Amino acid sequence: MTHVYTKMHTSADLLKSTIRLEQLIPFLQEQKTQACAIVNTKLYGLLPFCKAMQQANIHAVIGLSVNVQWHDKTVPLVLYAQSQEGYQHLLKISSAVSIREDEVLPWKWLEGYAAGCLALLSSDDLTDLEDWHAFVDALAHLFQRHLYMGIARPGGVKVANEKELVEWCEEHTISLVAIQSCYFLRPEDHFAYEVARAIDTGEKLGDTMLTANLQNYFAPTTQEWQSWFADRQEWLESCSEMLASCHAVIPEMSVQMPKFPVPVGETAERLLVKEAFSGLEERFNERDIPNGYRERLQYELEIICSMGFADYFLVVADFMRFAKENRILTGPGRGSSAGSLVAYSLAITQVDPLAYGLLFERFLNPERITLPDIDIDFVDSKRHQVIQYVAQKYGKANVAQIITFGTLSAKAVARDVARVFGFGAETLEKISKMIPNKPGITLQKALKESYDLQGWLSEDDQHQRWFEVALKLEGLPRNSSTHAAGVVIAPTPLVNTVPIEEGHEGIYCTQWPMGDIEASGLVKMDFLGLRNLTILEQMRWSIYKAGGPWIDFERIPMHDEKTFQLLQSGDTLGIFQLESEGMKQALRDIHPTHFLDIVAVNALYRPGPMEFIPVYARRKAGKELVVMPHPVLEPILQETFGVIVYQEQIIKIASVLAGFSMGQADLLRRAVSKKNRQVLEEQQATFVQGALKQGYDQHVAKEVYELIVRFADYGFPKSHAVAYSIISYRMAYLKAHFPQSFYAALLSNATGNIDKIQQLVQEAKNKGIPFYPPSLRDSTKYFTVEQEGIRYSLSGIKGVPHTFIEKINDLRQTNLEALHNLFDLAVALSAQHFKPKVMESLIFAGALDYLEKDRAVLIMTIDAALKHAELLRPTEDIDLSAAMTFSFGKPKYMQVDEMPQKEKLIHEKESLGFYISAHPVTQERTYWADVNSTCRELKQMREGAFVKMIGVIEEVKKIRTKKGEQMAFVQLQDEHGSVSITLFPQVFQLVQDLLLEDEILFVEGVLERRFGKSQIKVKHAQATKKI
Repeated sequence: MTHVYTKMHTSADLLKSTIRLEQLIPFLQEQKTQACAIVNTKLYGLLPFCKAMQQANIHAVIGLSVNVQWHDKTVPLVLYAQSQEGYQHLLKISSAVSIREDEVLPWKWLEGYAAGCLALLSSDDLTDLEDWHAFVDALAHLFQRHLYMGIARPGGVKVANEKELVEWCEEHTISLVAIQSCYFLRPEDHFAYEVARAIDTGEKLGDTMLTANLQNYFAPTTQEWQSWFADRQEWLESCSEMLASCHAVIPEMSVQMPKFPVPVGETAERLLVKEAFSGLEERFNERDIPNGYRERLQYELEIICSMGFADYFLVVADFMRFAKENRILTGPGRGSSAGSLVAYSLAITQVDPLAYGLLFERFLNPERITLPDIDIDFVDSKRHQVIQYVAQKYGKANVAQIITFGTLSAKAVARDVARVFGFGAETLEKISKMIPNKPGITLQKALKESYDLQGWLSEDDQHQRWFEVALKLEGLPRNSSTHAAGVVIAPTPLVNTVPIEEGHEGIYCTQWPMGDIEASGLVKMDFLGLRNLTILEQMRWSIYKAGGPWIDFERIPMHDEKTFQLLQSGDTLGIFQLESEGMKQALRDIHPTHFLDIVAVNALYRPGPMEFIPVYARRKAGKELVVMPHPVLEPILQETFGVIVYQEQIIKIASVLAGFSMGQADLLRRAVSKKNRQVLEEQQATFVQGALKQGYDQHVAKEVYELIVRFADYGFPKSHAVAYSIISYRMAYLKAHFPQSFYAALLSNATGNIDKIQQLVQEAKNKGIPFYPPSLRDSTKYFTVEQEGIRYSLSGIKGVPHTFIEKINDLRQTNLEALHNLFDLAVALSAQHFKPKVMESLIFAGALDYLEKDRAVLIMTIDAALKHAELLRPTEDIDLSAAMTFSFGKPKYMQVDEMPQKEKLIHEKESLGFYISAHPVTQERTYWADVNSTCRELKQMREGAFVKMIGVIEEVKKIRTKKGEQMAFVQLQDEHGSVSITLFPQVFQLVQDLLLEDEILFVEGVLERRFGKSQIKVKHAQATKKI
C-alpha cells in the first residue's frame, strides 16, 4: 500500500505551520512516503520543497490553498498542478490572489485558470456552507473528473457531515479521497503550533486555544493513516492515484536576460559596441584614445557579446543615464564591475580601470561562465525613482523587487512566546536582558552562557515550558519584507516564471527570495541605497545654496594638497570608511600622499591584512627595505611596497609567473582561497608546471605559490577598494574645503544620535566654526550653513514632531509675521497645534530667543497664549484672517524673574542633548587660575603629564574593587569634548557626595592613554560653586 500526504503546510507559510523541511524529510523517509503535496497559502518555499523531495526520491506535488469567492461566502479549496499548464496557472493564481487586498480568488478567475489543475474540497471546510451542494455542483461542472472530495478524519475522528457528503458524492460520481491537513508534524508539536498562531495574530494564549479537533492536524504515521481509514481502503488508493496523476514540475530555466529596446534593424551587440566607443571618446574629451584603451575595450566587448550579455549592459547604462539626467547621484562603482572599461565608457562606473590596473576578468571571467553582477549605489532617498523608471520602461509586469523573510531570532522568539504566555512587560525586559546581544546567538547558547537564565528557568514550570516552546519555534520564518537592493528585470511577464505579490510604491515583489530567483534563471540587479551618497548630495546642495560652486564630483582634483593634509592628520570623523579610531591611526601611520595610499588603507584595514599596515607604512616612509619575493614581481607589487594587498595582484602574479591567462589565474585564486588540501596540491602542481615552462626555477615557483595561498584569503578586490576610496576622498575634499557644509549635512543625518551630534559639534567648534541655536524663524528641519557658521535644526530638538516643523515651514511662506509674537504664533498654529510640551522644548532649546524675551517669561506665558488661541481659533479649520479680525488685543507677556544661567543651560541640554548657547565650564574657568588643560589639549599632551581641569559631570559609574571598596568612573565634559576620569577608593570616599550629574568638578591627576583615548587617574577632586 502506498503512503502519501495530500495537504502538507510547511513553515515557509509564515507561522501558519511549524513543519520545517529539515524535520519533514526524515519523517517522510521513515514512513516510506511515495508522494507529498505542498499546499501553502502562497507559493512560498516551493522551490526548496521540490528540491528536497527530489533528493529524498519522493514525488513532490505542487499545490496551493486558496479561498474562493462563492456569492457572499469564501470557501477553502486546494488546487494541484496536474500538468505544466496547471503549474503556470498556479503561478498566476498565487500572484493574482496576493495582489488583491482581500486575498480571495473570484469565481471568474478560477474559471480562467482551472485548466491543467486538480481541485480538492475538504469535508471539514463545508460544514458552515449552507448551499454546499450548489458550490460542489459548480466545481464539478468546471473541473469535471478532476474534482475530488476529500474526507478528513483528524486523529481518526469522523466529521459530523461525513455520511451525507459521501452519499451525495457517490450519487453525483465525484471521486472521494482520504485527506489530512498537516500544520505541525506530530501531536507533541500542537502546543508550539498554537503559540505560533498566537504570535502571528497578536493574541495571547487564553484567547486562542485551538478547538479540540484541530489539535489532531498533525502528519499521521503510515500505521495511523491506515487505521483511520481501515473501513475505506479505496479512498486511500484514490488519494495515491490523485497525487500520482500530478506530473507538473518547476521547469529547468535558462537565463532570461532582459531585452533592451533597440531601433529597427539594429542589434543589441552592434548598439553596445557603438555606445561603448562613443562613450570612451567622450571620456577622453576629443583627445586621442591610446591604443591600449581601444584594444582593452574591443577585448571586453567581444567577451560580453559572445556571452550574450549585450542587453544587460545596455539596460544598466540606460537607467544610469536616467539617474544622471534627473540629478540622482550614483556611486563611482561597486565591487568587481569597476574593473570593466565598457562599464566606464558607458558611464556605469566612474573608475578608469586601466589607470588603476584593474582586471576585467575579476568581473567577468570568460573561463568561468557566470552572469555579470553590476551593483549600483544610489542616493537612498531617490533610489525608488530609478526603480520606477525601470518598471515604466520594461513593463510593470516584467519588473519586481525581491522578497526576503525575517525569522524568529533568539531574542525575538523569547519575547514573542513570553508575550503569548501573558508575561508582563517587566518580565519581557528581564528575558531580553538574559539573552546576550551578539551575532549568531541561539537560545541553547544563551542557556549555556547565562547563569541568570538558568536560574530563572528553574524557578517555575511555566518558565521551563516557555523555553521549550521558544526552542521549537526559534528560526521559523515570521514575516516577509523587501530585499534592500535586489530588483528583477525579465524579458516577459514575471508570472510566467515566478509568483509575485503586491510590493511598495506600485512595484511588484517576488514571492521567492534571492537564491530561488537566481535558480529560476531570472537576472537580478542590485539597486543599493547608500547613505553616504545622500550625505554627499546634501553637502553639494549646501555648498551651492551658501553661494559656493556646484561641485562636479568627477572633476574634483585627485592630488589636492589640503585634502591629503587632512587625511595625514587622521582628521576623518564623518568620512566614509575612514572614521574609526583605528583607521585614523592607520592614516597617520601611512601618511597618504597619493590616492592609491587611501585605496591601500581601505583594503588593509581588515582582520588579517591589518598586520601589514605597519610594514606598508615603514616601507613607504623609507624606514624599511622593500623586499620582493622575486624580481619579476616588482611591477606588480611596487605600488604596495612589496606587500600583497589585492586579489588582482594574486591574479597577475599567477599570470606572469605560471603563464596563466587572467581567467585561469582568477580560477586559481578562487580555488586556493577555499583551503581544500586536495585542491591546493592539484593547483600547486599546475602552477609549478606552468612556471617551469616560463623558465622559472621550481623552488621559486613553490615559494611564490605558497605566497599566493597565504594571501588568497587576505587579498581584497582592488576594484571595490578604488571605487569606495573615491567616495572617501570626495568627502575628505569637501571637509577640507567646505567644512560648514560638511558638518551641516552630517549633523542633519545624525538626528536622534546625540553622541554623534555632540562629537561633530565639538569638532566643528574646535575648528572655529560657530553654532547658532535653533530658531523658529530661521531654522529648518536640517542643519544649515549661515554666514560662517551652522544653524541648528528644528528636528534636532527633543519632543518636536515633524508635523509641527511642516506647519512652521508653511507659516514662513504664508504668514511670517506670526512668528514674531508668541500670541500670534498660537493663533496662527491654532490651539489644535499649539502644544505646551512642544513649546516648552522649543523655548528651552533657545528656538524663540529671537523674540528677545527671557526664557522664563516665555515658559510662563505659554498658558496665556494657548487660551488666546482657544478663544480666537480653537482648530485650524477656522479661517486665520477671520480669527484675527475678531481680536480684541493681545494679552501681555508674564512678568517673572530671569531664568538663572545654570538652569537655562541644564534645560538646553535636556532639549538638545548638549549645550549650544554657552557651556557651564566657560564662565567657571575664569575663577580657576590653576586649570591648565582642556579636553582638546589632552590629545596633544604626553602620557604621564599632570593635568588640572574642570568639567561638567555627564555620567557616573560606581563599582567595587576586589577588596569590596567603592570607586567610580566618571565622564567629564568641557566645551571642547569629554574625558573619562578614574576615582580610586581613597579619592572616591572624599568626593562621593559631589558626584552628581550636571555638577561641575575640578580634578587634578595623571594623564593616561587607553585604546588611544585619554583618561585621567585622579589624585584630587573638589566641587566648584561659582555659578
